[in-house]
Amino acid sequence: MTDTDEKAITGQKVIMHSFGDPEPVLDGRSMFEYEYCPMYQNHYEYPYDIDAVAKMYHATSHHTSALITKRNVLVSLYKPHPKLSRQAFIGLVINLLVFDNAYVQVVRNRLGGVLQLRPKLARNTRKSIKGEGYHHVDYRQGAAIEYNEQVIHIFNPDINQEIYGVPDYLSSVNAITLNEAATLFRRRYYKNGAHAGYILHVSDPLSTQEDVDDLEDAVRESKGAGNFKNLFMYTPNGKPDGVKVIPLAEVAAKDEFANIKIASRDDTLAGHRVPPQLMGVVPNNAGGFGDAKKAAEVFYWHEILTLQNMLLDINDQVGETIISFNEYQLTKSDS
Repeated sequence: MTDTDEKAITGQKVIMHSFGDPEPVLDGRSMFEYEYCPMYQNHYEYPYDIDAVAKMYHATSHHTSALITKRNVLVSLYKPHPKLSRQAFIGLVINLLVFDNAYVQVVRNRLGGVLQLRPKLARNTRKSIKGEGYHHVDYRQGAAIEYNEQVIHIFNPDINQEIYGVPDYLSSVNAITLNEAATLFRRRYYKNGAHAGYILHVSDPLSTQEDVDDLEDAVRESKGAGNFKNLFMYTPNGKPDGVKVIPLAEVAAKDEFANIKIASRDDTLAGHRVPPQLMGVVPNNAGGFGDAKKAAEVFYWHEILTLQNMLLDINDQVGETIISFNEYQLTKSDS
């Protein structure tokens, strides 16, 4: 290298910056990896992140629709009772489906008769460490208040602990969050102008370092939406074409958006064990999903009947028949 070349590059350096911070994605395993019930103050906490599960309720259309499909079938068969209205029954069912824990406060008169059954939010109810009682937890007030009346707790037994139920669909939590992430990515992609960012390559030497800094700031302020990044690369005395804007590759052909949505949808429905034809899912093949009536009948006998039996257990604990269901039939002509 000659003395002239050394002088030409004195004070010049290659500058390369990327703009746009990665957004954290909810780690699926952190929602249900506790495997035990932590003790806090005077009660047991859930063996999974119940707040995260509550937020995930509206994460994707398939996850929400699967839960609502089960809820609607149960509610349509329920016989309203003066001591447990249809509206109250809906609240009881949705807590059982989402959290696999449902609580009913039994209000009795002085003679011990049942006046009313009041469903309680599973998100705010905890099992007492001492005795068989339950607490209403409100962390905003910093206190856990024990219920004075009897509280009935129904849930599916877990393999790691015997205090709370754990939703079966948590096995497909990664599919649910992947489906949501794919949708959010595509939304950001179109919001960003249907591209995933660009590389601004400047090889012509700018007059001063201040010009470089100003250009760098301008690119930084124009960063894309969400996870999309723009890259500023400054290589003085580089190759021809001093300034280039290089768009990143087309996302439409690279991200397999449709395949991700279909695969994560199928995993989600498998976790819920709900036939897709009962949820309005459009089939990808000409043959479709098969007879919806037969699928509905199998769905009832394998899934809904089990949930009904869990809810009927409340009658045994109360000592009175309050919850009852009509016979399942798809049309009035069915026997």
